[in-house]
Amino acid sequence: MIVLPGGGYAAHAEHEAEPVADWLGGLGIPASVFRYPLHVRHPEPLLALRSEIRRRRAQGAERIGLIGFSAGGHLAGHAALAPTADPYESVQFAVLGYAITSMETETYRPSRIILLGEDASPDLRRETSLDKLVTAQSPPFFLWHTAEDSYVPPEHTYRLAAALAAGDVPHTVHVFAHGPHSLGLARGAGDAAAWTTFAASWIAEQTDAPAGSTTNATP
Repeated sequence: MIVLPGGGYAAHAEHEAEPVADWLGGLGIPASVFRYPLHVRHPEPLLALRSEIRRRRAQGAERIGLIGFSAGGHLAGHAALAPTADPYESVQFAVLGYAITSMETETYRPSRIILLGEDASPDLRRETSLDKLVTAQSPPFFLWHTAEDSYVPPEHTYRLAAALAAGDVPHTVHVFAHGPHSLGLARGAGDAAAWTTFAASWIAEQTDAPAGSTTNATP
């Protein structure tokens, strides 16, 4: 799995980086952090991540999953959903924590301005909104958020979940009542701390599936 920390496309949140890779390693899942380019315009982060995915494929990886938080969650979802002609850039599943999913809303404007600019066209905002990229061929998703998140409201997760449901794409969604933005592993954060337990079970289903299969995902 490739870990993509958040930070608003302006920084890399350290508590969403190696600690997450270590947690996955403890589950027996090889994982490492990818620090994508910051303060650059689309499509540079996406192209950089796709290059990393191709590198992993060249090293022999058959199934690749992404796990991202906040802006890193947006990038993870973008790589999983945006069309590509190169099968080496495919992603088999994605885990998104309190992710930015829509560039069409006014929520968390700083990330949108960094990635798209102040005067991004409606077409550009649409093509970088995850809910607009879902197709019947999209890979399975695990989404989690908190209802109290004031930086990236849970509307972002709801929008993507609705699109996945409409496309009949396997997905799991958890929205916890309490907790601020940027919880990371959420240890000691009350009910939200359970996301890692739920995700561990879901990831195990994905990693046990045959290469190219999406049928083992939790609906």
